[in-house]
Amino acid sequence: MRRFEIGPLIVAVGSLVLLVSLFLDWYGGASAWDAFEVADVLLAALAIAALVAALGQIAEEITLLDRGWLPPLVLAATLLVIAELLSPPPVVGGADPQEGAWLAFAATLVMLLGTVLSLGRVSFSFAIEGREPQRVAAVDHRPPPTETGAVVARPGETTATEALPEEGGTKR
Repeated sequence: MRRFEIGPLIVAVGSLVLLVSLFLDWYGGASAWDAFEVADVLLAALAIAALVAALGQIAEEITLLDRGWLPPLVLAATLLVIAELLSPPPVVGGADPQEGAWLAFAATLVMLLGTVLSLGRVSFSFAIEGREPQRVAAVDHRPPPTETGAVVARPGETTATEALPEEGGTKR
């Protein structure tokens, strides 16, 4: 049976969404790569590092970062996105945040949720191998069917064949 923690899975998905959001419009038609000088590179590095840490928790044989790095990485990414939403870069003027910025914000909140779940060790498991059919006691101890099996009489009751006289006229 394989056991997966759901927290790192959520962090991994959030990290991928954060990376995708960097290529979308953040402010007035400008992507994160166009609008920021350093924040875009920091967000990409934080998203990749969080993804690597999460994948290390999912598949322990590929662990490159200790699980203790996950909370500070996700917290730093979240604070950086919030800072960029509250204080847009001067190059975009007074443009309002677009879908890329809001998607990045949602992605970091998802990453925070996944980090909290991974600290709590919330997991799910599934089995891939086949299962043995389970026997039910009530079915195992029932009498044979009357069509193919012998007639079963209750205690003190006679069956139809016992009540019929045989050729000699005597009862069985």
